[in-house]
Amino acid sequence: MKLTTLSRVLLFVAAALLGSSIFVAIWRIELEAPQYPEGLNLLIYANKLGGNVEIINGLNHYIGMQTLHAENFIEFTILPYIIGFFAAFSLLAAIIANKKIANILFFSFVAFGIIAMIDFYRWNYNYGHNLDPNAAIIVPGMAYQPPLIGYKQLLNFGAFSIPDIGGWFFITAGLFMLTVFVTGTKFWAKKMTKNVVPLVVFGFISLLTSCTTDGPKQPKLHHTNCDFCKMTIANEKFIAQCVTDKGRVYYFDDIACMVRFKSENTAFSIANFYIADFKNPTKYLKVSEAILFKNEEIKSPMGGNIIAFSKQTDAEEFIQKHAATKISWEELNK
Repeated sequence: MKLTTLSRVLLFVAAALLGSSIFVAIWRIELEAPQYPEGLNLLIYANKLGGNVEIINGLNHYIGMQTLHAENFIEFTILPYIIGFFAAFSLLAAIIANKKIANILFFSFVAFGIIAMIDFYRWNYNYGHNLDPNAAIIVPGMAYQPPLIGYKQLLNFGAFSIPDIGGWFFITAGLFMLTVFVTGTKFWAKKMTKNVVPLVVFGFISLLTSCTTDGPKQPKLHHTNCDFCKMTIANEKFIAQCVTDKGRVYYFDDIACMVRFKSENTAFSIANFYIADFKNPTKYLKVSEAILFKNEEIKSPMGGNIIAFSKQTDAEEFIQKHAATKISWEELNK
């Protein structure tokens, strides 16, 4: 079975993306802590390490982790050749335009991706758990394994692991190979106009939205502490939270704590600020879009006495029963 022109174009582009990924960082691990307001980053290329390697090695030495050196990893020797192989394989499949070869390419690439992620997890695990017992800083029971993907708190460091440019090249190339595989099946040819296209689009959008980390999350009442005043969060009606652009969530028992936290931590890059809807506390509103009122009759945990509503009708109903002054997020931050 011959490939369509579109499938061949996708494979040509996939080959170009894979070839380009050899020259840019594939993965990055970012570290943030109060003593490093600008953050530290470890960049993983196909054949080397980049970023703040020496500083990270210095920190690793104190907590007993092995220092990082590219020559200690056989992966950096063979990975450029493996990537080059798949780039050439994709180019060959595009030129020959044979469906079976394209299918072999796709399944081989998926297998390589699974093996690569397993190897990356193993690498993270070994470096995070095999610690020097004579290290200067020892925390009993503590391991320093970075997350495979996403965010994880390690002592006072926040570690964020995510694909870099080369990694997104890999993902895009894989999606192109998947498209070539799926669009060539008989099932696709029969059902694509009615069933498969909407299902694929919906599934892809669901995958993207489920992987995002920049939204509000529900803290555990009577368990989670405020990240500013350190008091245990007990009243869900006044909960506020902010989410960094790296996905870390900071919780507060009062919007006043969030305002003070924001003013004292200008080095953090905050993506969004949220506050609980007073009428429906399990729902969180962006403070820039919420209807905010200052009300001295209802006392909030730390004296901010700010409540939020998502609906104008709820706000008007509250005003009729209580003396309250409308206030904006901008006014709170002056």
